[in-house]
Amino acid sequence: MDVFLDDRRQTPFGWTRVYWPDQAIALLESGKVELISLDHDLGDDKRGTGMDVLLWIERAVAEDGFRLPDIRIHTADPLARKKMQALLDEIIAASARGARLA
Repeated sequence: MDVFLDDRRQTPFGWTRVYWPDQAIALLESGKVELISLDHDLGDDKRGTGMDVLLWIERAVAEDGFRLPDIRIHTADPLARKKMQALLDEIIAASARGARLA
C-alpha cells in the first residue's frame, strides 16, 4: 500500500490518502505500507504534523525493530523539510545497522 499524508494536494492515483498523523501511523502499524509520502504542515498542529509520523517511526525502529517502508518527504516548508530529512537519514542509517536510536 502507498500512503499519502497531506491536507491539500491531490492524491496520486492508486495511493491511500490520510489527513492526520494518527491515520498514517495506524496504517504503518498494519505492516502493509510499502511507501509513504509525508507533508509537514497539515492545517492543525494540535492534530500533528508529518514530523510526528517520523518520530513514531524512529521509536518503532529503535524499540520494536520496525521494518521501514520507502519514505518520501513532499512538504513545501523548507525548514521542516530539512529537519524531516535529517531525522529520516538518521532513521535509515540506524535501521540499516540494526542499532538502537538515541
